[in-house]
Amino acid sequence: MRGLRLLVTTLLGFVFGIVCWLLASSGQPEMPAAMSWSIILSRALLGFVIGISAWKINYMIHGIILGFIVSIPMAFGSLAMQGVKIFLATLIMGMIYGFLIELITYLVIKEKQAAPESPTP
Repeated sequence: MRGLRLLVTTLLGFVFGIVCWLLASSGQPEMPAAMSWSIILSRALLGFVIGISAWKINYMIHGIILGFIVSIPMAFGSLAMQGVKIFLATLIMGMIYGFLIELITYLVIKEKQAAPESPTP
């Protein structure tokens, strides 16, 4: 079942990456391809990280924290080009996407994040 969780979270991250890209490009004349792919792959990475994480915390808090952490590099990139407003929006949206990835994954496959495996003697 862990492989299914990883697949679902990564696909959801990719879908939210496309949503994030569409939102980010709506007010601009043309976004460079590198920036578009950076946005999409950053959110797909968020889904992947959520899928492989084994933190033993509430699954919704888990998504919010990982959404914040994984969004930090993209937020600093946007800080240099667009300012503090987009920096904060990137972090906040990352937390929202992380929460939604965890929530939808739980509703679809009824599985929370994996518990760490116990060591074998």
